[in-house]
Amino acid sequence: MRADRLVSLVLLLRRHGRLSAAALARELEVSTRTVLRDIEALSAAGVPVYAERGRHGGFALLPGFRTELTGLNPDEALALLVAGSRRGAQTFGLGSALASAMLKVVDALPESYRDTAAGAAERLLIDPETDLLSRRLVAEEVPDAIVAEVLRAVFAGQRLRIHYAAVNQSPQWRTVDPIGLVTVRDKGYLLATRSGADRTYRLSRILAAEKLAEPAQRPDRVDLERAWQERSTRFRTGGDQVVVLVRVDPARREDLVSTALAVLAEEADPDGRLRLKVTFQDPRHAEWALWQLTTDAEALDPQWLRDSLRDRAAAIATRYAASS
Repeated sequence: MRADRLVSLVLLLRRHGRLSAAALARELEVSTRTVLRDIEALSAAGVPVYAERGRHGGFALLPGFRTELTGLNPDEALALLVAGSRRGAQTFGLGSALASAMLKVVDALPESYRDTAAGAAERLLIDPETDLLSRRLVAEEVPDAIVAEVLRAVFAGQRLRIHYAAVNQSPQWRTVDPIGLVTVRDKGYLLATRSGADRTYRLSRILAAEKLAEPAQRPDRVDLERAWQERSTRFRTGGDQVVVLVRVDPARREDLVSTALAVLAEEADPDGRLRLKVTFQDPRHAEWALWQLTTDAEALDPQWLRDSLRDRAAAIATRYAASS
């Protein structure tokens, strides 16, 4: 909306002092022509914005033009800024709205708090895009139009029609009663019911969405965290899950645990290695997870998994032993 963009433009000038039209266009994700039209609109509305010409020129506000938000102390402001650095809002298509909100928080703080909170927030990084080994944490791509339609149905409490592609199935249309949205490790999920039964849908597998006019059949209040935990428990204990006994180098324990559904038992062997009993969603999941750990882990049981990993390793050795 243009009104939101105009507010963001003013706050950017308050934050940075002076910015060129090109810099404002990058920040607002619009063209420089749009920025110039917005500057004219602000001037016509009485906002004291002026242009400074020259090599280092740009647009600026007259000193003293600001509003203050009282009631926030530095710790509260810091909490808001740190929360704004997390990527969950991107999953639900709220990234630009969150950036605008954080800009407003910083600008509205009293002068004595602003630099303290902003400076402290710069020293905290939450969920970077890569880990120390430069492994990129890839967020799922969900079209903005789909996310927006799902959000509208969730917030309005109306039924939702989705074209959903379940794993190993052809996409089908389903009508659901949306309950809420959850983001976990940059993956978004829609919690809903269908014909009264609990259902969980991966946002990245929704190919199309349509909010319907009829109200959703759902309770007025919901404990979303509890609902998620209950569904997570059912997921971990259902399906074709397999239990695997693994010996693993302690340095790779977290890599193993992060891919498993659950750890059922754990003890240390005399040589320092750890012996864990873990569950995986299915045989393919178990084989994939153990293969990633190379020689740092050994599947002790079941035998079919040992055989599968051995055959895979032998095939790789044969391939690289062949003369070119």
